[in-house]
Amino acid sequence: MFRKFKRWRKKQITLGEPVNNALWARTIARAQVLEMLNQEESQRLRKRTILFLHEKSFTAAGGLELDRPMQLHMAAQACLLILNLNLDYFAGWHEVIVYPRAFVTGRNTVEEHGLVHSSQPGLGGEAWGRGPVILSWDDARPGAQIHGEGSNVVLHEFAHKLDMLNGTNANGMPPLHHDMQRQQWTDTLGTAYEKLKQQLRQGSQPWIDPYAATNPAEFFAVISEHFFERPLWFQGREKSLYQQLVKFYRQDPAARLAV
Repeated sequence: MFRKFKRWRKKQITLGEPVNNALWARTIARAQVLEMLNQEESQRLRKRTILFLHEKSFTAAGGLELDRPMQLHMAAQACLLILNLNLDYFAGWHEVIVYPRAFVTGRNTVEEHGLVHSSQPGLGGEAWGRGPVILSWDDARPGAQIHGEGSNVVLHEFAHKLDMLNGTNANGMPPLHHDMQRQQWTDTLGTAYEKLKQQLRQGSQPWIDPYAATNPAEFFAVISEHFFERPLWFQGREKSLYQQLVKFYRQDPAARLAV
């Protein structure tokens, strides 16, 4: 009975939210990562995004004027991560705070506070364990890619949220599905992570954004960005790593482009 009520409630929410066809089409067109979706996926993402917006509050900070299209732009990309998972993956927290540009915070450690951030000294994004996601609109706006091709601060910070589901701190080990092998995950990600650090030590061209070498949490967040933003490139460079993310996210972005 409860499940039926829950399904009914979700249906009422999606029917009642003002995200018309034109507004949704604009949302898709503003984010290249969303344009890869087929029609069925796009409509499922639309419903999930509406539910996300119903459950989370978007708060403007630092004088930003935050309108509905801006909220949709960020929410849709966040929900792309869980398109084939469940909205419960984003349960337990309630707010997305958006600044107009890079912001400064007094907290700067992962281990003690359950805090993960994307850069210093001005932050483009920040994710708190059991707390809000904080974003800079300059970094999240359409076409930003502040940190180079394939970068996406929204995907990055919300990947941290998934990573934190095993505890308040992100560590590169999100809760794996029952059909996934923990050892295979740690071996594959660990090998790619060490490869990146070795390239940086040797002064070689790193295969991915050097920021990924900060710690395993940042590595998972950065590879999640590229998994969705540059799937064919990623698959060609690190096939085994790519397949682990296919298994976790239950999506194959490269296959979408091959159609």
